[in-house]
Amino acid sequence: MQLIDGKAVSAAVKLEIAEEVRKMLAEGKKRPHLAAILVGHDGGSETYVAGKVKDCEDCGFKSTLIRFEDDVTEERLIEEVEKLNQDADVDGFIVQLPLPKHISEQKIIEAIDYHKDVDGFHPVNVGRANLGLPAFLSATPAGILELIKRYNIETAGKHVVVIGRSNIVGKPVANLLMQKSYPGNATVTVVHSYSKDIKEQCLSADIIICALGKPGFLKADMVKDGVVVIDVGTTRVPSTETKSGFRLKGDVDFEQVAPKCSFITPVPGGVGLMTRVSLMKNTLLAGSKAIYPAR
Repeated sequence: MQLIDGKAVSAAVKLEIAEEVRKMLAEGKKRPHLAAILVGHDGGSETYVAGKVKDCEDCGFKSTLIRFEDDVTEERLIEEVEKLNQDADVDGFIVQLPLPKHISEQKIIEAIDYHKDVDGFHPVNVGRANLGLPAFLSATPAGILELIKRYNIETAGKHVVVIGRSNIVGKPVANLLMQKSYPGNATVTVVHSYSKDIKEQCLSADIIICALGKPGFLKADMVKDGVVVIDVGTTRVPSTETKSGFRLKGDVDFEQVAPKCSFITPVPGGVGLMTRVSLMKNTLLAGSKAIYPAR
């Protein structure tokens, strides 16, 4: 069993991005600029955004954090989105999810200029990615593909089972692994809460991507020997062993499943860090106009 080290890979990718930024600046180009809008004080979102700010420093980006309280109106938030759309110095920006219930997340996502949609959630980027066209890829699926590439895991002709069908992970990663490229050319099965044969499908899988949000869901009796397991789950569970009072737990019963795997990601230290670094890669692409030409 080989552990897929997201910490080491993300650090390597950030060094590569920082080198690209140095080259851009040496050529007289502007420093890439990522902005983030954070609504409220959700603990997970606060931690995640703080991590993104630190990543920007490591990569040599300029970063801006814009905060609103939970009671901000949808109209005011859209106003701020439009301001960032029009700000020529901002190359890409995100609106951190989840948002308060009185705000439509989809409406906010669609208000973002897709040229600056470095989260890869706008329908234009989703559609282009589905067609295999250049686009900002959703950060978590892009991070998963980067791990597969860095560890030279074969995907062509392999049976991949994706557990979960979210718009953020399940659907896009399934689509990307069907593309005529590497990683890709896989036979992909998506299972979800209505699937009646999840265990049977998992037992036939060469690669399992678990993105369900249910801690410890994937058990040892659901996987075959030699399987590759990518655990996307990051659920906070109470813990008396940490200062924060919680710890992160993945969707995979790691201790039981790991001995049967050829490769497996840990939680934490796996996909989560790659999600952050994929956002940095998208920001670099936005700053260099590599996906969409300057307007």
